[in-house]
Amino acid sequence: MSETEKNIPEDAHHDVDAVGEVIENDPLAEPVEHVEDTTDPLAALQAENAELKDRLLRVAAEMENTRRRAKKDVEDAANYAITKFARDLLDVGDNLRRALDAVGSDIGDNPAFKTLIEGVEMTEKTLLKAFEQNGIEKLEPLGEKLDPNHHQAVFEMPNPAYPDGHVAQVMQAGYVIKGRLLRPAMVGVTKNPPADAAAPSNDPGGKVDTSA
Repeated sequence: MSETEKNIPEDAHHDVDAVGEVIENDPLAEPVEHVEDTTDPLAALQAENAELKDRLLRVAAEMENTRRRAKKDVEDAANYAITKFARDLLDVGDNLRRALDAVGSDIGDNPAFKTLIEGVEMTEKTLLKAFEQNGIEKLEPLGEKLDPNHHQAVFEMPNPAYPDGHVAQVMQAGYVIKGRLLRPAMVGVTKNPPADAAAPSNDPGGKVDTSA
């Protein structure tokens, strides 16, 4: 026993022990709680991994959409870059066709005139071939059902050879470039009179004027 402990009265030892017992048994004393970390490290890592995976998928999807849009823009630029130029050339083709239609089949015996007509025909064929090589197709919808996406109805006309709503006359040919409308065809559409109006009257009760 140390000198300090020897100098402490014996009763004091008992008092200290009694105070300790009172503190331990005091119902008003706040218990000392040991706070434990209940967070599961594995669950936290899994949640973080799922969030990062979701972000990665979103970024990848956005990049793919951007790549597709860029590819389409490049394709459209390549396919339709000559749209304005081709539309300007359509008037040239129209004028060549008008010249040939105006001449008709009666060209006479003048060799120079025949050579001129043959040259115009060859020029038209060359132009149409150039159109075809560049994805430009001519629309001549005679007899087809009217398609507002490719045809422009200019007038209506009776024509029993075609049902109502069909193209009975093509005033100006249309064109498409790589499937996209370049110019609609200007057409006349059939509208036949009703059958009752077209048929003669067979009313037996009708009176015949014989005063003449």
